[in-house]
Amino acid sequence: MTTLIELINHGPIRELRLARPPVNALDTELCRHLIHAINQAMSDDVHGIVLSGSERIFSAGMDVPHLLGHGDDKHKLLDSWQAFFGAVRTLAECRVPVVAAMTGHAPAGGCVLALCCDYRIIARSPDAAHPTVIGLNEVQVGLVAPEGIQRLMRRVVGHHRATTLLVGGEMVPAERALQIGLVDEVVDANLVVARAVAWLQGLLTLPRQPMLLTRAIARADLHEALHADLIQLDRFIEAWYAPDAQQALQGLVARLGKA
Repeated sequence: MTTLIELINHGPIRELRLARPPVNALDTELCRHLIHAINQAMSDDVHGIVLSGSERIFSAGMDVPHLLGHGDDKHKLLDSWQAFFGAVRTLAECRVPVVAAMTGHAPAGGCVLALCCDYRIIARSPDAAHPTVIGLNEVQVGLVAPEGIQRLMRRVVGHHRATTLLVGGEMVPAERALQIGLVDEVVDANLVVARAVAWLQGLLTLPRQPMLLTRAIARADLHEALHADLIQLDRFIEAWYAPDAQQALQGLVARLGKA
């Protein structure tokens, strides 16, 4: 069986490395593997998790060609999106701290995963003219970011700035993301995972239960944001089939085919 998530232990910290070439696109299977990997980490009593990706890409977000391949089968489409939001909730509800070690770009679903983590570190691009970017660019590909997902962005960058980014579907260069609080550190690509592990190691020196209970209180709004009532998946599925959404999504696939 293909390994979609590589497990690497750093003492009591476990790295979950997304490993679905070429861009870690989130199809139904990868999302379910992520749920399983997080739950397994909890069963194994790890004390912290690093979520990482591959070189130059953390995750390209949802696998749009995979989703379009469902055609008019709404049940399959719903199943795929339920798997994604299941992974997002499992990450958000993880009882130990999680760091997003963004080894590269993090658009759309990749950004959502990062927003569910406690701390976000992104790779600095070696080419200043082509920076590493992160953002919720759903509007650009014809989708609507549900209220719950918008709340994830608001809780880290503020209401007004989140609105501006979301409505424009803007992808934010790493250095600007640091300035506005969308990420916490920008480091060279080869240091991203090491810094994530080091940050977690710092937390693990603190009294464990007070740290975990304080964290749980601080993240209550994150859990609330991902409640089904604020995602409204049925409405999201209906919007998926709107003509302008389909046109934008097909255009995205066409561009990907030329890449």
